[in-house]
Amino acid sequence: MIGSSGIHHLAVLVTDLDRSERFYAGLLGLVVRTRHPEPDGSVRSVWVEIGGGAFLAIERARPGARKRAPEGPGWHMFALSIRPEDRQAWRSKLQAAGHAVVRETGYTLYVEDPDGNLVGLSHYPLPAP
Repeated sequence: MIGSSGIHHLAVLVTDLDRSERFYAGLLGLVVRTRHPEPDGSVRSVWVEIGGGAFLAIERARPGARKRAPEGPGWHMFALSIRPEDRQAWRSKLQAAGHAVVRETGYTLYVEDPDGNLVGLSHYPLPAP
């Protein structure tokens, strides 16, 4: 039987790769796996580890490309796993870096990356199943 064995990678389009790398790797602590160059030597994509062997490909958006509507169809956000006891520390860290929590639930803090893409920091109320 064929099927999927899990997430291979996700991709996010951004306007400034350096700024986005500072957010995802610097602030959120995701480890850079690799950088992919354009033919001219500039970086076109930065891949960061997101767990389970999967990665997030941070890709340069086409100049002048139209931004997707936040409440329109398409991917809403992705969430990284955090420990419940680290929730307040994450809130403080994000705020200190100028990325205030834009909304929250009992289990998730939502923050926007520098291009307004929504990222969740989520935990289970009890130990994960």
